[in-house]
Amino acid sequence: MHFTILQIILLTLLAFIKHVDYYGIPMLFVNYPVFWGLFTGILMGDVKTGLLVGGTVQLMSLGVAGFGGSSVPDYGTTAIIATAFGVALGKNAGLAIGLPVGMLGVQLDVIVKILNGFVVKKAQSYANKKEFKRMNSITWVSPILFGLSAAIPVFISVTLGQSAVNFLLDSMPQWFMGGLTIAGKMLPAVGIAMLLNYMPTGKLVNYLLIGFFLAAFLKVPIIGAAIVGFSLAFMAYKHAEEKDKLKATSANNAVDSGVGEDE
Repeated sequence: MHFTILQIILLTLLAFIKHVDYYGIPMLFVNYPVFWGLFTGILMGDVKTGLLVGGTVQLMSLGVAGFGGSSVPDYGTTAIIATAFGVALGKNAGLAIGLPVGMLGVQLDVIVKILNGFVVKKAQSYANKKEFKRMNSITWVSPILFGLSAAIPVFISVTLGQSAVNFLLDSMPQWFMGGLTIAGKMLPAVGIAMLLNYMPTGKLVNYLLIGFFLAAFLKVPIIGAAIVGFSLAFMAYKHAEEKDKLKATSANNAVDSGVGEDE
């Protein structure tokens, strides 16, 4: 399938905007494959195929999320590529071409997150020197890198086809792929450690232990652990609410008693 120059530009730009919107500067506030399939369908002149392909990729992505900085397949980019090719080749053929692009997005995501570590370090050094203009300028590099991590695979796919994406995946050295895999596994742990650093961990350590017990020993899925966490949080909220009401009632009684004595 051959795309026009305008279609190549628009599809590449759409992928760039998608990633910048999610990781950098919120513009559309949508990170669902079905929406990106719809937008691609509009660009390709086939909204129905866009919705069908986007909805199919949406089902694939259910329950998959990059918590704590972990990297997952780029289902949004998959929806863009699958819709673009699916308009001419059919939904199944489009998905067959789009899925390798999504898997390539995992590796690119890890690379960009590693590079952004250097960007943040440089921005911090500028901040320490009170060079805030330079700090603001270099922070723009991060969303651009994220945007390129989606735009480049899309550009390669629509210009060279699926074979080029598979060639890139196969050409990466084993030591490089292994390093990215290790880095990808470390990122969630670093993200969770950062979250715990900013949370009142000392006050909430009992809830952390309950969650750890559910996940590590009982093998409760994340949805089940979230339900238990919500229940405990709701109980704590209601208890605090009742405690505040008792304090308010006691304060009002004290005021009324004082007024009665004065009279």
